[in-house]
Amino acid sequence: MTSRVICIVLGGGQGSRLYPLTATRSKPAVPIAGKYRLVDIPISNCLHSGINRIYVLTQFNSASLNKHIKNTYHFSSFSEAFVDILAAEQTPSSGHWYQGTADAVRQSLHHLSVHEFDYVLILSGDQLYQMDFDEMIEQHIHTNAEISIATIPVHANDVPGFGILQTTEDNDITAFVEKPKTDFEYLASDVSDEMKAQGRLYLASMGIYIFNRKLLYELLQGNERTDFGKEIIPQSIGTHKVVSYQYEGYWTDIGTISSFFEANLGLTDDIPKFNLFDKNYIFTRARMLPPSKVSGTLMEKTIVSDGCIINASHIVRSIVGIRTRIGFDTTIENCYIMGSDNYQTLEQIQESEENGTPIMGIGDRCYIKNAIIDKNTYIGNDVRINCDEKLEDGDYDTHTVKDGIVVIKKRAVITNGTVI
Repeated sequence: MTSRVICIVLGGGQGSRLYPLTATRSKPAVPIAGKYRLVDIPISNCLHSGINRIYVLTQFNSASLNKHIKNTYHFSSFSEAFVDILAAEQTPSSGHWYQGTADAVRQSLHHLSVHEFDYVLILSGDQLYQMDFDEMIEQHIHTNAEISIATIPVHANDVPGFGILQTTEDNDITAFVEKPKTDFEYLASDVSDEMKAQGRLYLASMGIYIFNRKLLYELLQGNERTDFGKEIIPQSIGTHKVVSYQYEGYWTDIGTISSFFEANLGLTDDIPKFNLFDKNYIFTRARMLPPSKVSGTLMEKTIVSDGCIINASHIVRSIVGIRTRIGFDTTIENCYIMGSDNYQTLEQIQESEENGTPIMGIGDRCYIKNAIIDKNTYIGNDVRINCDEKLEDGDYDTHTVKDGIVVIKKRAVITNGTVI
């Protein structure tokens, strides 16, 4: 079944709501869970579902994403499998960048045309979930759908943040309203008893679509409609068979700093909603890193990635990314530390100590709370971050504050004794 499917992962726009994490990288390239990238989530779901022909569409800050894809997804020379980047490009038929989700796919149709396929699976590159797409494809075929949309039941107070779909008992979609603010009670749909018991009566679009090949070309060619959620989907209801595939597992959209922060720290729960320790593990770049070394540290609900050197006194509900160094008598609470792309040599460390400048990582006697620390940062000794009164939102040279969360920027240098 999945051999008849080709997948497109949408890389998203500028990712301004995830700034400063997207200052030098695209949203799908943002590190997650200490060792992965966001784009690894949809790609891994595809590969576990038997879908192995995947295009990733990007246009903003795509260099690091290109490098990650190139270094990660390798297949046999005798296989038709691939994960390829399609960056926005000027062509004789199009001289502008992607104007929206539908326009991005429209500009990529000529790349798809060289392959044999019956169905196109369209995914977002900035969501956290585990789904068997094979089941969705089987339902799509069984119901003779022309378009299938993955939906998730949500509470009434969540409705204004989503595109809401109304369905019949047979899962046919009869209405679509984009982010309704009031008077949406009529949009309640038939959901499972478990979802009813939780008060989750409304079906939100997850931004996951299956299109029949012929229909996708018909809908995109010869017009200037730019977006699936705002134009293509609403205008197809009533004229084509559009079906809902209800999903009741864990799913979250990584659209803001606060949602990104909570999604990561949620992985440290005793039984996390998103299970990293599952047979459907996440594929990512294979790094030949040494095991982590921990000395005299009390850890509670903490995930530690490969290649770390940790001498901290206490780490609570935090994720420690690859190659992270943390000094003596340091306390970390509710933090996501992304780690480093390389190690400093012993000579470099000695030179920094002689000059009184921070070495890569986190120094001694620091206290850091409710923070995201981007890659390759230099945090000196006796630094305090976000430990006192809640900070006001703002953007500064070395850091950004959003919703009370301090984001230390990539490659920032925080000198000894700094208080943020």
